[in-house]
Amino acid sequence: QVQLVESGGGLVQAGGSLRLSCAASGRTSSTYAMGWFRQAPGKERDLVAAISWIGGSTYYRDSLKGRFTISRDNAKNTLYLEMSDLKPEDTAVYYCAARNTIGLLATTLGYRYWGQGTQVTVSS
Repeated sequence: QVQLVESGGGLVQAGGSLRLSCAASGRTSSTYAMGWFRQAPGKERDLVAAISWIGGSTYYRDSLKGRFTISRDNAKNTLYLEMSDLKPEDTAVYYCAARNTIGLLATTLGYRYWGQGTQVTVSS
């Protein structure tokens, strides 16, 4: 089992920045990749970015490239999402997730462990 706890969400004005963190605990040694997802009201949950836990390869949703940066600190078992130039359409609940299955970083499949989510609200 892997437990994930997100933090760092909040209210920010358009153009501002936030850094989300996701602390992982438990059996993290089997983690292949971790990702950040977001879900806006009335919309599906979308993959924002993903990172391979060992190699550090990354994937980003095309529309977010250049504004969002995913990273991890293996020593601290912590995943990060740096978000800049935030827009009102970035408003959503952001979730971190982990998977043990090997596969493309762009896939949304196989994520077994999820955090509780953290709200990000961007005002115009």
